[in-house]
Amino acid sequence: MISIIKNKLTFMALILMILNSVSVLAVNTVIVNLPSQNLDWKTTPEGVAFAALRGDRFKESYMAMVKLPAGITSPVHTKSSNMFGVVLEGTFSHMKKGDDPLTAVLLPKGSYYMIPAHLPHISKCVSKVQCVSFLYQDGKFDFITNTEK
Repeated sequence: MISIIKNKLTFMALILMILNSVSVLAVNTVIVNLPSQNLDWKTTPEGVAFAALRGDRFKESYMAMVKLPAGITSPVHTKSSNMFGVVLEGTFSHMKKGDDPLTAVLLPKGSYYMIPAHLPHISKCVSKVQCVSFLYQDGKFDFITNTEK
């Protein structure tokens, strides 16, 4: 029963995200076309690259493309906002802190994931090629590594 409720809530969150995007676009009469070769990638010192699509990720909810180098594993961390993603290239895994790595769900191209706000987790690009994902976060971006609460 709880699984059904979680699935319905995830589905509802995705629908709300889409409706929010549609409502913003309905007011605008300009079509935004951004070929992949024109994305403005900004790379962090850790080698993770972000290309903004909508919003400033450090100030508000946003949409972006993100690239993770092949084989990278994040430290345990949380985020202050919910994160929704669709895998475009490579294979990801996202696990709650303390989960057995042998039970990791592999997320190849075309997969969807949602990471709840404040949930300590580890994200990995488990493939031999870089991982690329479309992200939507319903609040500003942060990466909180002090999860010992």
